[in-house]
Amino acid sequence: MAEMFIGGRYIEAGVERISVVNPATGEEVDTVPAAGAEEVDAAVGSAYEAFAGWRDLPASRRGEILLECARAVLERVDELAPVLTAEQGKPLREARLEIRRCFHTLEHYAGLAKNLRGGYVPDLDRDTYGLIIKRPLGVVGAIVPWNFPTTLLANKLGPALVTGNVVVAKPAETTPLVTLRLAGIMHEAGLPAGVFNVVTGTGPEAGQALAGHPRVRKVAFTGSTPVGKKLMALAAGDLKRTTLELGGSDPMIVCEDADLDRAASAASVGRFFNCGQACLAIKRLYVFESVADEFLEKLLGKVRKLRVGPGTEEGAILGPLHTPEGRELLERQVEDAVDSGAEVLHGAKRPGGEKYERGNFYEPTLLLEPSHGSRVAREEVFGPALPIWRVRDMDEALELANGSIYGLGSSIWTRDLDRASDAAEKIEAGYTWINSPQVVYDELPFGGWKQSGYGKEHGMEALDYYTESKSVVVRRGG
Repeated sequence: MAEMFIGGRYIEAGVERISVVNPATGEEVDTVPAAGAEEVDAAVGSAYEAFAGWRDLPASRRGEILLECARAVLERVDELAPVLTAEQGKPLREARLEIRRCFHTLEHYAGLAKNLRGGYVPDLDRDTYGLIIKRPLGVVGAIVPWNFPTTLLANKLGPALVTGNVVVAKPAETTPLVTLRLAGIMHEAGLPAGVFNVVTGTGPEAGQALAGHPRVRKVAFTGSTPVGKKLMALAAGDLKRTTLELGGSDPMIVCEDADLDRAASAASVGRFFNCGQACLAIKRLYVFESVADEFLEKLLGKVRKLRVGPGTEEGAILGPLHTPEGRELLERQVEDAVDSGAEVLHGAKRPGGEKYERGNFYEPTLLLEPSHGSRVAREEVFGPALPIWRVRDMDEALELANGSIYGLGSSIWTRDLDRASDAAEKIEAGYTWINSPQVVYDELPFGGWKQSGYGKEHGMEALDYYTESKSVVVRRGG
């Protein structure tokens, strides 16, 4: 049985336990404690006690320790990937990619340790100058979802630790195992006890207790927009800092002069990677009428090659959806799209066969021309279904792209860089790719507009969300 990680060791808790289930088989993988307010308080207390010692280390030393932790994680990819696949469902290849991505993010922030900067303002007055210093916030509560448990943790852990904060993480109750193992590996690699703690449990119990704890000074959350709103309201009680990376419905625009082969490949990967279960994923596709038929033929060729199967199966590209409830929601959204007039180009059903009976499998689905009022147009679709519309020109494409409550990512495919640059300024999203697949770079800030979130992860900008700025006035002479 897996246990929580508090104060540098795994802690047994005399509370009810949560079953962790394999999405491909429906079988129990392990159990973890269902932490409540008492267990969260113990984890926050451990972090609080460790804060002063970690804060007072030179930033360069914090960076060295974080780098050693990152390397230790990378060395254990083959150990961690099967754990991630078992609890989350993604193919082993994607699990390895995710853990390597976790390493790269931690490595990136370790490298920024020597670049932490404040400011100097001369001549405020006679013999007087000013300093702007940056100080860590304290205890950070990191609430991480189930779709990318390690990379989305690293997005919070890297900037938090390198700036001198301490962390209590609450992974999703369905994917806690790889996070618990990561904590142990990082502690073995030299991270001091209490600097990184993990509590397991449900959102309404452990998550709310963490977000509402008076000693937690920041809440970093990735997840759905409705839950993000609740956590933001809860954090407001103590005026906690928040970074919220929430839902998305990313539009992709394909113009008449686009490289259609590359665009079709980007659309297939951008929609169906991780079985379509990503906030930052292509979820609405707008194609210029003059090339729509040719583009759809190329995209269909890509989608037909997507092999559905358990994550441990050789050659599987699409694993199961994470939960039965997630598949049922997707099925209702697809049914609504068809009822609204959509033509099913591929999929829209569960795969047949004995090996699929116990898992949450669903075929990759293409839906042509559903109503713009349909659920797949208005809601976030968290699964392998892609609605497609023909459009006349860029003006129509941008109007439809911006007609969403979300503004996370976006993609534009055209050889006309003047048109692309103009569209990139007009499209309402925190990230825009031009003639590029959806690759997130640690060097660039990432965060949503509108109801896709608040604050930034990645880039130097993320460091500002884990520090307080303080002004100091110095007067020289007697």
